[in-house]
Amino acid sequence: MTQEAAEAQQDSSGVADLLSRFNQRVSAPPLTVEGRLTRIVGLRLEAVGCMAPIGSRCRILSDCAEPLEAEVVGFSGNSLYLMPEGGVRGLMPGARVIPEQGHGEVAVGKKLLGRIIDGAGRPLDARGEVKCTKQMPLLGKPINPLHRRPISQPLDVGVRAINGLLTIGRGQRLGLFSGSGVGKSTLLGMMTRNTEADVVVVGLIGERGREVREFVDHILGEAGLSRAVVVATPADEPPLMRIHGAWRATAIAEYFRSRGKNVLLLMDSLTRFAQAQREIALAVGEPPVTKGYPPSVFTLLPKLVERAGNGNGDGGSITAIYTVLVEGDDHNDPIADAARAILDGHIALSRTLADAGVYPAVDVEASVSRSMAKIVDPAQLTLARQFKGIYATYQQNRDLVNIGAYEQGSDPAIDRAIKCFPKLQQFLQQDEWDKVDFTASLQDFLNLSKTWIEE
Repeated sequence: MTQEAAEAQQDSSGVADLLSRFNQRVSAPPLTVEGRLTRIVGLRLEAVGCMAPIGSRCRILSDCAEPLEAEVVGFSGNSLYLMPEGGVRGLMPGARVIPEQGHGEVAVGKKLLGRIIDGAGRPLDARGEVKCTKQMPLLGKPINPLHRRPISQPLDVGVRAINGLLTIGRGQRLGLFSGSGVGKSTLLGMMTRNTEADVVVVGLIGERGREVREFVDHILGEAGLSRAVVVATPADEPPLMRIHGAWRATAIAEYFRSRGKNVLLLMDSLTRFAQAQREIALAVGEPPVTKGYPPSVFTLLPKLVERAGNGNGDGGSITAIYTVLVEGDDHNDPIADAARAILDGHIALSRTLADAGVYPAVDVEASVSRSMAKIVDPAQLTLARQFKGIYATYQQNRDLVNIGAYEQGSDPAIDRAIKCFPKLQQFLQQDEWDKVDFTASLQDFLNLSKTWIEE
């Protein structure tokens, strides 16, 4: 290289360095185009003057109200439709609407264990801020269905009737169908305390605020809370917050699954989640199609449920139990029917059994675990089918027996059912604070089977 070329290269390098320093001095953060709030109709806020994608977040600032977070749920022409995360009291026309960068993220980590948070991740237990550095997407990332590990191992939930007759597998998604006041929250608490899962994530979605404290103090207990995370969004929260509570609980469960943990996800309830989406969908103008439920509800349910299950090789699993509140004890209402179609089984609780003092009030005739045949010994499966057959025979002829219209000896199957039924019902009953592990459940089941086998 000649001396002139070397000097020219040095000069150009100096100029480039000078321009770089100049750009650093005059650089400014990118401008954010703000909009203005123009209309509020029910739950729906409308803003003009800004653009943001569906699912992104906006911050609303008004002189007469606290800053409010909202999510973009739709648009029409130049108007954005927003759904608030909090109350809208104090908002005025012309309030500033500032789109925020990025999409919803969830702070996750081991420090969540033992904590109670709301749908936005804020602590409810007065134990200070939850300091977690890792992030997970609020809406999760779908797993290739061909990469999921199959359900091959049972999960001990400490409840004899479920362990013996409706065995749950690791990574199974199960529905707990019940009317109000039949004992679904108590049964959830039993499974939370007694399960052999590494981590328990509880989502209390849309339930009464009083029940949150009761579930934590009396049903979950101190020992159960120590390895659990509770996400609570009571019924008085806005619908978007209730939906975010369900998404957040699932995202937290996904984090622990990615760390190789066996997670038990309990969500109470899937019905309230669907009702929150119905409120949002109707507010943005979506037409109702099935008993007031718009189509987006039935699209959103499988998106939530499919995030649970076994992982794709990391060794972790999410066994999910979703409660489904059947209104008027109608097990064929739209949400119950849709839930049965997308879940891996269902446990139905009977009001008749609950009124008779049988707890947990599991209706074995109306319940099924679709994964049980793959994870239990064939002998247990045979005994479970025999149990259901005898139990169903008694229930079908119960009225005849009670009014004295059945003559003993007329049908050997009915005679056997009458003799065995008290012991069958005794097997189903279990005190709220008793734990019956999987081995003990099978031994009790084997001892019970001798009652009808000897017949």
